[in-house]
Amino acid sequence: MTQVDLAKLNKISPQMQYVSKNEHIPADLLKTRIKEGKIVLIKNIKRKVDPCAVGEGLRVKVNANIGTSKNSPDINKELRKMAIAIKSGADAVMDLSTGGDLKKIRKLVLKNSTVPVGTVPIYEVAIMAAKKRGHISKIKPQDILETLEAQAADGVDFFTIHSGITQGVIERLKKQKRLISIVSRGGSFLAEWMIVNKKENPFYEYFDDILKIARKYDVTLSLGDGLRPGSLVDATDRPQIQELIMLGELSDRARKNNVQVIIEGPGHVPLDQIEANIILQKRLCNNAPFYVLGPLVTDIAPGYDHITGAIGGAIAAFYGADFLCYVTPSEHLRIPNEEDVKNGVIASRIAGHAADIAKRLPGAIDWDRSMSELRLKRDWKGQIKKSIDPVKAAKYRKSSISVDKDFCTMCSDYCSMKIMERCLDAEKS
Repeated sequence: MTQVDLAKLNKISPQMQYVSKNEHIPADLLKTRIKEGKIVLIKNIKRKVDPCAVGEGLRVKVNANIGTSKNSPDINKELRKMAIAIKSGADAVMDLSTGGDLKKIRKLVLKNSTVPVGTVPIYEVAIMAAKKRGHISKIKPQDILETLEAQAADGVDFFTIHSGITQGVIERLKKQKRLISIVSRGGSFLAEWMIVNKKENPFYEYFDDILKIARKYDVTLSLGDGLRPGSLVDATDRPQIQELIMLGELSDRARKNNVQVIIEGPGHVPLDQIEANIILQKRLCNNAPFYVLGPLVTDIAPGYDHITGAIGGAIAAFYGADFLCYVTPSEHLRIPNEEDVKNGVIASRIAGHAADIAKRLPGAIDWDRSMSELRLKRDWKGQIKKSIDPVKAAKYRKSSISVDKDFCTMCSDYCSMKIMERCLDAEKS
């Protein structure tokens, strides 16, 4: 049974109990929001991992993408990056591999991951069709269903599926004349297939069959935004919104079949449009959890896009985004290395935590209060241990002065807290 099945039967599962305890949310309220589709517990019934709970009233979660490419097919590198992502606090990972033995890679990722794992099945479908039949336009609908079934049976916890790119949406895209038409890799695969074959998107046409597979394994469907903007000048345009309308309708169908569903969102979005994007998604998709890539708030910062993504992510999460897909410094430039992965996860975690505080999520500010108390006492070891990245904090501290000194090299003896302690103590005496 899926978590939605159980919630509708008024039953509280062990997974719900786990989330209730760790997220400080009453179990009955959690159950109600799962039933309503406002919260999902991402976990395949075959996996022995804790669920990644995403949705209304919960801590903002962070996903990290890893995966091989044609030019970088070494799975061992990706496994190391995955371990770093999880150690750095990623709540889930996605295997976006497109190079090497994809089935073997997926199984190794699932075996070694201690958090839920997602995939984009169209990658495997398209690459296998190209290898076997010469081109991705030779994909057969049965290829898609067989791949989804195989990945779900392996234990994949959530799928990104681009079911909202219909022929109608493609026609809208042609009329729009975007600067960058489609930036989604999965979206481009499907758009090419649809244009060449002059047929409807099989992920849309066979959506009911996909729902049966998802329900069988309690795989969460992440309805992908194939028409997300890849440039600020394309943000919040008609193709993006038309696809979002389709995703809202598909999410309703998923709920009726007791399948958990989240909605993916942009993308490249100016600061002043982020709130509107969240409002639209929540309104059109009946408050389904919202999973955003960034969003990136400027296009001029290659090498620093973990920062542009964190700025947008904090704002998006404050207005209601529930799940942040990390962006690394190497976005748009190359496949990320281990340091990129760590920086991307940490930046997105900071963004999510900042939003949790601003939304007054129970307990969110306690971490910050503890840090402030340690700073007041100049407890450097305590501050390092409490920080979001203790390794980096320790490195910075050690590079300037002994951790046992009662000051840092920024203020030395002119520390404001020490000055106030002295003068207030003197006044008391």
